[in-house]
Amino acid sequence: MAQIPSTVPQFLNALRTLNPTAPRLTWYGPDSERVELSGRVLDNWVAKTANFLADELDAGPGTVVALDLPVHWRSFVWLLATWAVGATAVVGGSAGGAGDGDAGEGADGGNVPLGFGRADIVATTDPVAAAGSITAARAALTAEGGSGPAGPNPLLVAVALPALAMRWTGALPDGAVDYSGQVRAHADVHFPDDEPAGDDPAWETSAGTATFAQLLPAPTVAQDANGQDATGPDATGPQRVLLEARNGWDGVVREALATWAHGGSIVLLDPSAEATDRLRATENVTRG
Repeated sequence: MAQIPSTVPQFLNALRTLNPTAPRLTWYGPDSERVELSGRVLDNWVAKTANFLADELDAGPGTVVALDLPVHWRSFVWLLATWAVGATAVVGGSAGGAGDGDAGEGADGGNVPLGFGRADIVATTDPVAAAGSITAARAALTAEGGSGPAGPNPLLVAVALPALAMRWTGALPDGAVDYSGQVRAHADVHFPDDEPAGDDPAWETSAGTATFAQLLPAPTVAQDANGQDATGPDATGPQRVLLEARNGWDGVVREALATWAHGGSIVLLDPSAEATDRLRATENVTRG
């Protein structure tokens, strides 16, 4: 029986060493886009992104990375890479307005994404709008606390989502970094300089905070109709789980981590992709 990983390094090691050529993440995106990543390829993207974060942006334990990204295969790479360097990932929508010291009114009158007021790094698919939101969030902190946010403005990273994107083709604010144009130059293996403590925050959403020790807890055993473990390594085999991006970060991340930890794979659907019976049959989906 394979040991279920309980830390991020163990988890990433399992991706690249246990049946590494098997699919681990299959993405259905807009315009019939289909991207399939094996465990080795997924780990390769995570390692390159982690090295980009550490080498180019000086990220490590204590760094706050705001992910202004939709649920997507690339944003999963960013999430895992953030944890690989020991940083805190902040994802999701507004925490409820300027009164929480973290979110406020953006330039367009909408809510500023969670984490913008205190992030060290902001990864975004809309760098121009994000630059305005960062300014609004920091201004809100100044108005509330009088002294304003500590430290310089966060580093802004433009993330192009299409699988074949080799660089950012839109407008870039001054000082913004092109992730797609730089990430491929980084090494395929990541060796962290420092590891976070178990009680360091790893993942923050509007629903709450999880520490690194809580990311990969001992899973609750789910049983199938025959009373057998339906998710673990002693089930009929690793599960192929369908997840829908429309359910948001809180609706997919925990399920994806548990599935991968047990040697399974996920099929992740963009909101534009329909979860049909034909798709489930084609992808050999066993749950979802």
